Amino acid sequence: MTGEGFRCDEAPDGVQALEKLAAADYALVLTDLRMPRMDGLELLRNIGVKHPNVAVILITAVAEVEVALNALAMGAMDYLTKPFHIEEVRARVAQAMEKRRLVSENRSYQHELEERVAEQAGRIEQLFLGGVQAVVHALEVKDPYTRGHSIRVSKFSCAMARHLGLDEDTVRQIELGGNVHDIGKIGVRESILNKESALTDAEYAHIMTHPVVGWQILSPLLTDAPLALNIVRSHHERYDGQGVPDALAGDMIPFEARMASVTDAFDAMTSGRAYRRGHRMTVTTALSELQKHRGTQFDPAMVTEFVKLVEDGTITIPSTTELDMITPAVEHAVLQETGPGRD
Repeated sequence: MTGEGFRCDEAPDGVQALEKLAAADYALVLTDLRMPRMDGLELLRNIGVKHPNVAVILITAVAEVEVALNALAMGAMDYLTKPFHIEEVRARVAQAMEKRRLVSENRSYQHELEERVAEQAGRIEQLFLGGVQAVVHALEVKDPYTRGHSIRVSKFSCAMARHLGLDEDTVRQIELGGNVHDIGKIGVRESILNKESALTDAEYAHIMTHPVVGWQILSPLLTDAPLALNIVRSHHERYDGQGVPDALAGDMIPFEARMASVTDAFDAMTSGRAYRRGHRMTVTTALSELQKHRGTQFDPAMVTEFVKLVEDGTITIPSTTELDMITPAVEHAVLQETGPGRD
């Protein structure tokens, strides 16, 4: 084989063969079947696991041909029977090297294809999220008082998720859910969204259809983000079972929706709305209201964790927002209007 232009090394058994394979790059191993310490089949298994790009040809006695055939199923490229002729060795080696080349090219192509598919999937996701964000912006134009609300809910919810040690894929879905949780309001009449006076029962029922409308819009699009869909549908469920749309209670409400419910209410209380004539609650008052309604409207554990993050400065109101000091009577009215979910 050296005469054919190959660089050849020898090993007396399978153990030393593996040591050589670990120390340098080899393309092909020709191995006897019966050897001390480690036979050819065990060597073949080890090469398949540790050096999958190395081709293997077994050398066997005539009586061991059946064993050699079984070895082919284990990944051997070919086998030679003793005694053999050098011309046969040349032909089998050339065939094995060509097969190895084709397998290597196929693996490389498969890897490149997977990378291209992943890149294309990422691009499609970016385009989709851009489209979703465009719808969110259209909603904010329709209801200027909610400008930035979805972004803040997303930011607050992500901070909670990371604080609770959730994995990055879960955080990503929660971030998306926060961004699109109110997208169903695109189907709510502007006259109701921007109404400055109290809502009638019919108007309130109309505005509270937005979780289901949003869920219906996004369900075909967010098949790989079920947690985001849970936030869209269930962020107005109440811990006591008096919420919408499914009247879920306690732990029946998805974990991520219980989290978003707290962040959504906090931002609703500390930012302007048409029905408040520009007034906002202070952070202190909003936290007090969350505490007051823990166990009824909100998951107590979620309120506790959220309050911790606000008090230690992890979650803050954007510096561009100037909070107005308002009287307790107005604060109480604001809470009542926020209620189980005007926002």
